[in-house]
Amino acid sequence: MRESNIDESATPAAGFPLHSGASAPSNFQINTSPYLRDIDFSPLDRLRGGDLPIDPVSLADLMRLSFVYPPHSIFQNVKLAGTGFDPTQDMHSEPLYHYEFQSAKAPARPLPGSISDKQLLDTYHRLLCDAISRATANMRAPWLFQSGGKDSTVLAIALAETRPDTACFTYLGGPEENEVPSAQIVAKKFGLRHEALVCDPERAYDRYLALVPRIPLLTADFATLSYVDLATEVRARRGDGIIDGLGADEYFGAPLHARERMLALLARGIRLPKALFTSPLARNNFKFCFVLSTLQMNAFERFFPGSRFSDTEVDALFGCKIADRSRDRLKPFRSDIDAARSQEGERRIALTIVESGQLAKCMYIAKAMSLRLTFPYCDERLRDWIFHHVPDADLIGPGSVNKVLMRKYIAQHFEGLPYVQTKGCFRFDLRGLASRRYDQVYAFAEQARDVMPGATSWLDAHHRYLDNKFFASKFYLLAVTLPWLLSRTHGPAAVAR
Repeated sequence: MRESNIDESATPAAGFPLHSGASAPSNFQINTSPYLRDIDFSPLDRLRGGDLPIDPVSLADLMRLSFVYPPHSIFQNVKLAGTGFDPTQDMHSEPLYHYEFQSAKAPARPLPGSISDKQLLDTYHRLLCDAISRATANMRAPWLFQSGGKDSTVLAIALAETRPDTACFTYLGGPEENEVPSAQIVAKKFGLRHEALVCDPERAYDRYLALVPRIPLLTADFATLSYVDLATEVRARRGDGIIDGLGADEYFGAPLHARERMLALLARGIRLPKALFTSPLARNNFKFCFVLSTLQMNAFERFFPGSRFSDTEVDALFGCKIADRSRDRLKPFRSDIDAARSQEGERRIALTIVESGQLAKCMYIAKAMSLRLTFPYCDERLRDWIFHHVPDADLIGPGSVNKVLMRKYIAQHFEGLPYVQTKGCFRFDLRGLASRRYDQVYAFAEQARDVMPGATSWLDAHHRYLDNKFFASKFYLLAVTLPWLLSRTHGPAAVAR
């Protein structure tokens, strides 16, 4: 793509056929706190046949970050009151963000050794079981999405006591993320039913396209397609609810390891020549491309996972200067970021922001499939006890070991679990999707030229590099975003095969 394709004077809405009615509906907002038992998406149901204008800056968010910056949504007149936002505020004005569960602001916690491990673990188990009982009370046939990591392992242990009828489901996205052995060991020990699903990118994408007309809002989280794949299987197996292990990081703490600290140091906001990424040195080297892309980011946004489009690429995709508008959406969080006393504190804020995409994909997909959804870690009693009454050393240990209490809880039952050999950020066969569905996504991009005129040019220029996960991840963002967008701007028939 040539820089001359970018209209420097264009406004983000120029050329966007993003709403077709004579008048826009009234503004409204939805409380999307994961601490709610049910999210009320009914306003969207009522307005589905009306005029819901797409927000072009939110589309830019998706390309830059893989999620929409809260409190915004993909629709201009719909705002979301998630973590850190008081839902009594008007989300359409200038709502204040504040996350009160910062470690530095916690009242004095018990000193190490002042409470025995047995007492801590017994209380943790009781509160966790109580949280699960409350969360699953309205589920007839629950399924735990069991990654095999610490969070889902702890849930499986407690579910064996509270909901032994729960089935466990593990997704195998690729060899680098093989958590199936750990999950199987845990389920077998506690007598829980366990199943695994191997990623087939074409099957998952077909299921996503079929679901697109019913997905109420849009996020492009890198686990969206795998979540659709799993949720479809749950419905086919007569399950009625999903138990998800997200939500604990924000109050347990988010320590930085050497890799994260190095990436934060490398993030300098430098704009690099596009040709550098497709040079012989870089084009087949995921890690090198990832480092180069980090140089182009700011340190805070580098806390967000995945490889995404650069600001220069986003401007080219939309044919106008829009990336700056997306970056400006960080301003409501700046006060809390500046007040954070450590990089760990900043990262904790980043987790509450990226949650808008990670938890949102669960909420949107569950809604589209009429499945119940719960996050047992998002329980006020459990959270408040951990935040106020657990010693610091049981939250973050020496060497930035995270979730020490969880590790001790698991150690009561297992001497060691294999977990994964290499922990990455991709849980889906990105390269397989790009190689098998390139033509289909290209066709979507052609239909969406009026909204994203530079998408076909990017696909043309990078077709031969999509075996590199760095470029395949960007293809993924287009693959998830374009059909949903077309279904709203051109009608459901636009995404039919």
